Amino acid sequence: MIFNPKHILGIKELSAAELTFILDTAESFKEINNRDIKKVPTLRGKTIINLFFEASTRTRTSFEIAGKRLSADTVNISASSSSVVKGETLEDTAKNIEAMHPDIIVMRHSASGACHYLSERLSCSVVNAGDGMHEHPSQALLDAFTIRQHKGRIDGLTVAIVGDITHSRVVRSNIYCLSKLGATVRIAGPGTMLPPGLESLGCEVFNNLADAIRDADCVMMLRIQRERQGAPLIPSVREYARYFGLNDNNLKLAKDDAIVMHPGPINRGVEMSSAVVDGPRNVILDQVENGVAVRMALLYLVAGGEKLQQD
Repeated sequence: MIFNPKHILGIKELSAAELTFILDTAESFKEINNRDIKKVPTLRGKTIINLFFEASTRTRTSFEIAGKRLSADTVNISASSSSVVKGETLEDTAKNIEAMHPDIIVMRHSASGACHYLSERLSCSVVNAGDGMHEHPSQALLDAFTIRQHKGRIDGLTVAIVGDITHSRVVRSNIYCLSKLGATVRIAGPGTMLPPGLESLGCEVFNNLADAIRDADCVMMLRIQRERQGAPLIPSVREYARYFGLNDNNLKLAKDDAIVMHPGPINRGVEMSSAVVDGPRNVILDQVENGVAVRMALLYLVAGGEKLQQD
């Protein structure tokens, strides 16, 4: 299969075959991260701009490392250091950056659809690193990669995702990704954090933690995204932890070999107890490690992929 997308904007528009191809491509890059010299000349001469309008540790750092390990020239720009603080519009900022002839812009923005907006106006490739409450495609792909690594497959598994569903771009991308790859996806959270119509995305919806994680192969916990909320949606963090926090006791409801995941950052004692975070079932650091390989694959593919090899 040859898959050379111009942009990576979301999981919704990708097929199961394309998703599998991305994961297989990431598999080939993972070995590079364990070498003594962690660099290949694949994207030498390419320029990547990481344009982040929201705070990020894992995503921005791993995209930067991914670009550098492929030998691309990588530049990071944050909103606080850009002309946006002087009143410049997103489109003008991006067009000024494009005038410097980058090959790829990796962008995170608080507005849903911002990456699609730019992709229609710029000639370079755009990779979505998270847009508002819409999608976070690279996170879903690294989650799928991690599940496949530990379980050997995704098809036929049951994955429970618990937390602030309404404000999570991660959950939307994961529902699309894991469902297309054959998993059963269960969603759970307080009623105030469950948007209507979730079932139409292809998942099962629960209003309590126990039913969602019972006999699950994978339990993925999400944090409460207070920065995207207006009025408080729960009585207190303590009450949320009591009813929707994962601990050693309720984790027993999942399968004995179930893995525990979290996209980060983790609020210990809220969505997960420290015993679970530091326990033997968590694969959270594997997610972080795999994020570099997955993002290497995405940059490689939008930069030309198979064509680069032929050249």
